[in-house]
Amino acid sequence: MADENTNEVPAVAQTPSEAAENQSPAQADDGNARRGRGRGGNREGGDRGRGRGGRDDRRGGKQEEDDGIIEKLVHINRVSKTVKGGKRFGFAALVVVGDGQGRVGFGHGKAREVPEAITKATAAARKKMIRVPLKEGRTLHHDGNGRFGAGKVTLRTAPPGTGIIAGGPMRAVFESLGVADVVTKSVGTSNPYNMIRATFDALTEQTSPKSVAQRRGKKVADLLGRGGASAAEAEADAAAIAE
Repeated sequence: MADENTNEVPAVAQTPSEAAENQSPAQADDGNARRGRGRGGNREGGDRGRGRGGRDDRRGGKQEEDDGIIEKLVHINRVSKTVKGGKRFGFAALVVVGDGQGRVGFGHGKAREVPEAITKATAAARKKMIRVPLKEGRTLHHDGNGRFGAGKVTLRTAPPGTGIIAGGPMRAVFESLGVADVVTKSVGTSNPYNMIRATFDALTEQTSPKSVAQRRGKKVADLLGRGGASAAEAEADAAAIAE
């Protein structure tokens, strides 16, 4: 007696591509929906994934906008403390900031890591910025001397084209301040902390003819005309003065 099932074709395993071709549109939609619910499927909120890009996008929204402040790292000091398990290191950073238009400040910060120390120093410098009057927006109005501890500095005005003639820490101060022509001299200690503090001591003593005239109740032209200059020259110089 013949077997009734001899005419049936045995089932053949299909590859994923063949299965996709043979399935109906309804089955395909159902399969896509199931895969979408899986961990690796496509989700509507693709930017909320666990990938690195999602974290970077969120961080980017919290970053501060560029406000035109110039930040310069002057010095990093590493200290170590010997403990039971070995040595524990710490870092101290000295940072100078300025807007390049007459405002400058400095600050220092301490932390176990260098980036955190720089961040603390920058925040402290931004809080202690001072305004320095500039002559023609490029140099100081007059010479000055500053002192802090064993550090002594001398600041002198310079004609156009002189450039910034200053040593390391002092150069960072004038570049952040926006001074283009100045001649400086440092005597005594080479400690960057004392050099910068002495420089700021000299900068705080800077005054402009406009502020002096207001304090004395006079006109700027009256102050500038005492050096033998004519009234017309004094008026022209007074009009050209800008803080």
